[in-house]
Amino acid sequence: MDKNIIAYINAENAFSASVLELAMSYEQNGADGLYIYNYDDNETTQMHFLQMVKLVLKKVDIPLYLGCHVKRFEDIKKALYTGASYVVIPYERSFPKEEVKKAIERFGRDKIVVEFNADVDKPEHAYESEKLLEELKDLGVASFQMKHVTVSAAFNRILERCPLPVIVRDSLVRNDIETLLSLPNCYGVATNYYEQKNLLKVKQALRAQGLATKCLESSIAFSELKTDENGLIPCVVQDYRTLEVLMVAYMNEESFNATIATGRMTYWSRSRQELWVKGETSGHYQFVKELRVDCDRDTLLAKVHQLGAACHTGNPSCFYTTLCKKEFADFNPLTVLTEDYNIIMDRKVNPKEGSYTNYLFDKGIDKILKKCGEEATEITIAAKNPDAEELKYEIADYLYHLMVLMVECDVDWNDIVKELANRRKS
Repeated sequence: MDKNIIAYINAENAFSASVLELAMSYEQNGADGLYIYNYDDNETTQMHFLQMVKLVLKKVDIPLYLGCHVKRFEDIKKALYTGASYVVIPYERSFPKEEVKKAIERFGRDKIVVEFNADVDKPEHAYESEKLLEELKDLGVASFQMKHVTVSAAFNRILERCPLPVIVRDSLVRNDIETLLSLPNCYGVATNYYEQKNLLKVKQALRAQGLATKCLESSIAFSELKTDENGLIPCVVQDYRTLEVLMVAYMNEESFNATIATGRMTYWSRSRQELWVKGETSGHYQFVKELRVDCDRDTLLAKVHQLGAACHTGNPSCFYTTLCKKEFADFNPLTVLTEDYNIIMDRKVNPKEGSYTNYLFDKGIDKILKKCGEEATEITIAAKNPDAEELKYEIADYLYHLMVLMVECDVDWNDIVKELANRRKS
């Protein structure tokens, strides 16, 4: 069983910018997941909290466990619609079992985490009931989270019989992480102990102790790569989302190993003859998402999360100078849809006289929805016609109006493809 270190953030009375900055820092430093919570039952507070979570999920990719006040199915639906991987619901006497059941039927199994207070003196103490735990498993709960844990032989026996994997939530003041991750059936520790600390180093140390933490590891040694006479190998760097080529740099064995160890792209500067951590002076770090090698093993390909601009000139990519170009149509769906979306967004921000797009924005959401409905109907009619030409035009019309709706409602293609990717995993 892989062992996860999940960073938790108490978002009660916290500023959105602070939570976002902390969440990004945790991801960049190697956290396997985020647990962000605000259990305030005020509806306005919860609405603002969920909006904040949406902002976080536009910037981070690791799984997010969202702890919020839940009494109704609608509360769970709103929480999952943020893009969160899981909703964490504390177990108490008024646990909304039927509402959770509705949510599992609607969104599928393994979306709900139930948190138990392991303090035996607390009234919500119920985690020892094997019958209850089995009922929750049969309901479709993904896992259990335990807080206020006192490690003991008795607690170990309970975890051994637990029907689902367990996360232990702990500030690591009384307990140490190695002990907690070694508990039976424990697949993760949620903690705030490692704020602004390098979690990759922590996970490497734990792996050395025999715990299966998630660390970057190369499937082949650097010595198996083909380098030049100076021990260098070129590395082509791509944005992991858009696949845009950002730059080319060189690595030696030391920089290669440093990249694997730290998760930050580290190169060998041929001009300065020293290691070079990309972003160390500018703040424009590159965080590793994937490293590949070509068929001859003489060139590396790195897919990275780029902060800021990749080029020292301030351009997003170093390849911004066109030497020659033959006109061609770009039919890459990602590129076309993204560029069309950006044009529609620009029309909203910078209105253009006579623009149909601005006409729709001026008329408002009801007009946009009416057009989406009309275009959807046109697709249905065209699909009954054996001529596919008509269908493609109607789908294109629908996608245009759909993107106008997306801009109006502050939804972008990243939100859509992320949701589709989540469904692909389930």
